Parts: sequence; structure tokens; C-alpha cells
Amino acid sequence: MRSILSLRVLRQDAERPSGTQKGLTMPGIGTIINTACIIAGGLAGILFGKKMKTQYQETLNMACGVSVLFIGTAGALQYMLPVSEKSLPEGGSLLLVLCLAAGGLVGEMLGIEALFERFGEWLKIKTGNAKDKTFVDAFVTASLTVCIGAMAIVGSIQDGIYGDWSILAVKGILDLIIVLVMTCSLGKGSIFSAIPVFILEGSVTLLASFLRPLMTDAAMNYLSMVGSVLIFCVGINLVFGKKVRVANLLPALIAAVIASYLPVSF
Repeated sequence: MRSILSLRVLRQDAERPSGTQKGLTMPGIGTIINTACIIAGGLAGILFGKKMKTQYQETLNMACGVSVLFIGTAGALQYMLPVSEKSLPEGGSLLLVLCLAAGGLVGEMLGIEALFERFGEWLKIKTGNAKDKTFVDAFVTASLTVCIGAMAIVGSIQDGIYGDWSILAVKGILDLIIVLVMTCSLGKGSIFSAIPVFILEGSVTLLASFLRPLMTDAAMNYLSMVGSVLIFCVGINLVFGKKVRVANLLPALIAAVIASYLPVSF
């Protein structure tokens, strides 16, 4: 759903000249709205989570994991199995393998997962949650879920160039619900996923004029597919326990954009 909406809006606005929109505000409002929604969802989760029995929290965690699995699957299959008039052709398998393999190697060398966890440990101490054993896992899981995906990139570019924060506002509502459920089931560390979202979307908004020419239809398609697979991996970790170091696969997103400029059809 996120990738479909993002690509549709990107194509609709591709030929819209700057300054033609009415009633739009200064760039950056979308990032603030998205961040505020995550914080609101986290606070609501903290309030409701304390009143829930353990079995309810476990069920919520499983429901959230299954939902994330399907969101990731749908996003990936949108590119890998495009619907045509007479058939259901497949594609993107080679792209997926190359991006995940290359991105995974780079991520392991950089130790991105460990950096996320160290930042989570630092946050846990600084926020007075040193005794919360689930804080870091909740922070990392929620951060990856709300940061990965084309919607954050496209929405931030639209916000930076046109002051159009509508995509990020929609994403904010989705993130509010996701973080609310995650906070109830995983813990209060989920609310601090607002920090990486603010940094990511704020940075893309500031660099929007530079990034927009790079985000061609092919780049967005590749980014959406690989991002959706990473979201699927987050779902696997939620349902089956931590099986995949998803943060170490994040460079695969950059590899996907680079692949779109290669003179090879995937």
C-alpha cells in the first residue's frame, strides 16, 4: 500500500512546476507530523500496554508481526509479479539476490546492527530505562519498521521541494497505529523510533532538490521491492524471534538505487 501510493504521487507530480501548489506550507512540516504521530502512538501504547495481560501482549505482538509480513510480501510482489493482460510475469529475482548479498556484506562490515543496538543502549540509560530488558529490541524493531520503505523517501522529497507534506501525514497515521501496537507488545523503546525517522526524513527533505532527479521510476521500483523484503524480515523477527539482522541489510536499499542505473535489465 505504501509503495503503491508513493509511486503514484511521484508520477503525478513529476511534471508539476515548482510553486504551482496552493495552500502548502514550508518544507519540513511532514517530518514533524510523522515524528509527532509516532510519539503519540508510543505514548498511547505506554498507557494501554500497562493495563494488558501478558497473553494479550503476546497476541498483539504476533498480530503485528503477521501484518508486517504481509505488508512486506505485498510490496515485493508488486514488482516481482506485475499483472499484465494475459499473464502474470515474474522478475526481479536476480536484483533481489545481488542487492541483499552486496548490501548484507557492507552492512556486516560496517556493523550497522551493532550501532543501532549501542544507540538503543545509550537511549535506555539516558531515558532512565536501564532496567528495561526489552527496550533495545523494541527500539530497533520499531525503527526499522517505520524507516524502511519508499513512502518516507518520496514523502520527504515532496515536502522538501513543494512543501507538500500529505504523503508523510498519511505515513504518520500508519506509523501511529504500528508504534501504538508495538509499544503495547514490545515495550516503551518503540516510541524512540521517532528519532531515526526524524533524522532520515529531515535529511532527505533538506537534500530533496539533489535526490529527486536520482529517484527515477526504476529506482523507486527497485527501492520499493528491496525495502518491502526488509520489512518482511522485520516481520519474521517479530513472529519467530530474532532470526535476521535486518539493520545490516540496510545498504541493500542503496544498492537497489544504484542497480537502477546499470545498463542491465533485472
